[in-house]
Amino acid sequence: MKFLHTSDWHVGKTLKGRNRLEEQARILREITQIAIDNDVDVVLIAGDIYENASPTADAQRLVVRTLLRLAKHGIEVILIAGNHDHAATFEAYRPLMDIAGIHVYGQARPAAKGGVHTFHARSTGEPVNVAVLPFLSQRYAVRAAEIIANTPSQNVGAYDQLVRDVLANLTGAFTSDAVNIIMAHLTCTGGTFGGGERPAQSIMEYHVPAAVFPVEAHYVALGHLHRRQQIPAACPVHYSGSPYAIDFGEQNNTNVVCLVEATPNTPAQITDIPVTAGRRLRTVEGTVAQLTSDPAGYGEDYLRLVVTQPAYAGMRDDLYEALPNALQILIHPDHASTGATAGISVDQPIKTPVQLFADYCHSVGVSDDRVTALFNQLHDDLTRSTARP
Repeated sequence: MKFLHTSDWHVGKTLKGRNRLEEQARILREITQIAIDNDVDVVLIAGDIYENASPTADAQRLVVRTLLRLAKHGIEVILIAGNHDHAATFEAYRPLMDIAGIHVYGQARPAAKGGVHTFHARSTGEPVNVAVLPFLSQRYAVRAAEIIANTPSQNVGAYDQLVRDVLANLTGAFTSDAVNIIMAHLTCTGGTFGGGERPAQSIMEYHVPAAVFPVEAHYVALGHLHRRQQIPAACPVHYSGSPYAIDFGEQNNTNVVCLVEATPNTPAQITDIPVTAGRRLRTVEGTVAQLTSDPAGYGEDYLRLVVTQPAYAGMRDDLYEALPNALQILIHPDHASTGATAGISVDQPIKTPVQLFADYCHSVGVSDDRVTALFNQLHDDLTRSTARP
């Protein structure tokens, strides 16, 4: 049987205020056509379907139409919530989506209560088991472990052990006559960040080693890290990556979907299929004269400009007028001067809230792990898009 693995669509994502919904529509049409052309049995979407927990009506319309088009062609569709998605809303629409042949999972559940989706591949008749694990924050992992694995994990134990307990329950439903797949949205230890992930839910407390995935799995379809990569493990563990560059930190990523072929008795064969509908993000450096000398040469690329000369009054307007696809202007640090860069960013690394809070604690002489833990908990509650179970 054949299936397509994709993730991290982030539909509704804007970039420096630029609406990208039309671009995202082209990308999803391309992914859908790849699935149809390759006559896949199932499409697995491993989380972060939307950019945020309250997607616009237009963003939801685009996703729903994409899913329905896949289902209309007889393709099984299975998707899970990522940390950007609103898990409770996914669960609310689950009964309706099931009728359409679209299987949505917002929250983790035991194998006995639907945590493993089982079907027969239309092309071969082979049974397929897909263990689904939507994103779990550190706090909700404890609750999930208690509900699913019946373990007395009362706020103790490492995050990876809690995930192990959940996966042990789910993969206990795997059978030797089937193609057994795990789909999860999480950070695997050793994985390389793509550049646009949400740092608060990708830090060390959220890492799990690839050893959590059992050798019985024919394939592990991961979402969350935006870079296409394979994680060394006893079974094939893959991130498909995002199908387009989410932010300028991802401008050099290769955007693909993974076409996977597997049988119950043979290893999975993975083929990367490029996704080319997304607009390229490009950082270019030079003086104003150099940057604006050949506007047509940039094509439709979105630009981040790094200016290698001192700022002058009206420079920002000159650049945006000459280069309408420029989304950000930075002054190279060698040419930055006090008071000369109003409205223009200086090229400096952006710190995460966790790093900023650590800097603040250091500045006021506070060194207390309990304070740090409380901040992380509060930050998780604010950035966590899933309603409390």
